[in-house]
Amino acid sequence: MRKLANSELERLDIEGFKKAKKTPVTVVLDNIRSLNNIGSVFRTADAFLISKIYLCGITAKPPHKDIQKTALGATDSVTWEYRENTMDVVKELQIGGVKVFSVEQAKNAIMLHDVQVASHDTYAVVFGNEVKGVSQEVVSASDGVIEIPQFGTKHSLNISVSAGVVLWDFWSKLHRK
Repeated sequence: MRKLANSELERLDIEGFKKAKKTPVTVVLDNIRSLNNIGSVFRTADAFLISKIYLCGITAKPPHKDIQKTALGATDSVTWEYRENTMDVVKELQIGGVKVFSVEQAKNAIMLHDVQVASHDTYAVVFGNEVKGVSQEVVSASDGVIEIPQFGTKHSLNISVSAGVVLWDFWSKLHRK
């Protein structure tokens, strides 16, 4: 085996990304404080053709060198919008028929592997602050809560890791043949 050169990967350019059919998933970042985490989420959203990212509350917005360090240009490909209030975004998405799920540890949460998705539906996943998680108000307003199963001693995953796990899971379920 040999590693492939970037030129062999046949990736989309930004124009091709903008024209490509998107995965029917929106990401909502609820008060994320780490610029590196924000950039990592952009890069993951690019990888899985995610429809849009909402940056809410204290979540920083591009352009910023610390976001760019991990996003590697994905802030140019992925559609994003800044909104001050996460609840306003959640309500608007739900009014538009989007099923909103908070990614959190909560009573009656659905384990990620048990989440059922359908290609005719549209979804939003909310990821929360590195310390406080998704706000209780947003959790309460969500259509459901998704928990990523964990088996070690720690109580949580880094938000950028959580986004990678959840977005891969949604993409793979939506693209099963």
